[in-house]
Amino acid sequence: MKFSLLVAIVAEELEQECIDTATESGAAGMTLISGRGIGGEPKKTFFGLTFEGSQSIMLMTLEKGLSLKVLKAIQAVVNPDDEDSRGIVFTLPIEHLGGIDMSQIKRFEAQLKETL
Repeated sequence: MKFSLLVAIVAEELEQECIDTATESGAAGMTLISGRGIGGEPKKTFFGLTFEGSQSIMLMTLEKGLSLKVLKAIQAVVNPDDEDSRGIVFTLPIEHLGGIDMSQIKRFEAQLKETL
């Protein structure tokens, strides 16, 4: 079984919707990190100060086939109707993995059997 790391960096106000979407798409767990970023064009606020909103960084270890399904679902939340994106989602291959709960492996196997 091959695994991928799905990374989603989304606007903080979309965090819960993205968590729900990922869970409904088959992700069982994730690590959430708070962050802030600097975009290409700063957003102006009061008194000429710039403000870039807070982001949530979501990390998920998923079975490779499932990662694309979850990625597409989150992408639909952060970039609906090809409007301005409010996040980025990508996957990275995992070469070596240790410490994953065996119940999670069994869940991934069951999901694979359902799709075949």
